[in-house]
Amino acid sequence: MEQRAVTACVLIIGNEILSGRTQDVNLNHIALTLGGWGIQVREARVIPDIHSVIVATVNETRAVYDYVFTTGGIGPTHDDITADCIAEAFGVDLVLHPEIASRIEKRPAPPDVMASRMRMARVPEGATLVDNPTGGPQGFRIENVFVMAGIPAVMQAMLSSLEGKLERGPVVLSRSVTAYLGESQIAGALRDIQARYPGVDLGSYPFFRSDRYGTSLVIRGTEEERLDTMLEEVKAAIIAAGETPQDVRKQ
Repeated sequence: MEQRAVTACVLIIGNEILSGRTQDVNLNHIALTLGGWGIQVREARVIPDIHSVIVATVNETRAVYDYVFTTGGIGPTHDDITADCIAEAFGVDLVLHPEIASRIEKRPAPPDVMASRMRMARVPEGATLVDNPTGGPQGFRIENVFVMAGIPAVMQAMLSSLEGKLERGPVVLSRSVTAYLGESQIAGALRDIQARYPGVDLGSYPFFRSDRYGTSLVIRGTEEERLDTMLEEVKAAIIAAGETPQDVRKQ
């Protein structure tokens, strides 16, 4: 019996990402990590710090995917509104979580600073915590939505704490080969190969290197035998087009 695919969506929340002032690196880490756990990231969106947009996007995506992972917007300032939005999306109150508050209180600060920090202790009622091995305030989970920090090192630590705790599906494997061919020179052969294997993804990615045009061909799927068969067919197509397959990889 074929194993069911487990899917995820990543929501990157923050005006600073959309403005270009901050470059996102979280998506790459999340996709690679989840992929290794047998969870396929099927969609990713970068959305602004706008209450209505966050609420609508969370509600839309959590109904489609097995898991939704958000990053950003759970800090101590006025524009950190993710927790508020998640609570509204689920129709629950926002409450102060004693475990997060206790962790925050361990770092002494003036009353006004402590009050700002305590914003990070607010979670939707009924949420469970996502551990933060760095020692800072935790993230949280409510149903299939996981809310994590935007700071890459903190997000990575939070994500690592979920290993072994999520539903797994088949791990997507890959085969790749490079050819110094223009895409148009091999497009017909690739189309025919893809048609014979509709359940496997065959992608073509052009490049320009050492004053030559080339194409990286990547095959992705969950069945090793089928991937290997397709790889041999792609290599044969490259040879038929007059070039030598290079940089063959199995992952």
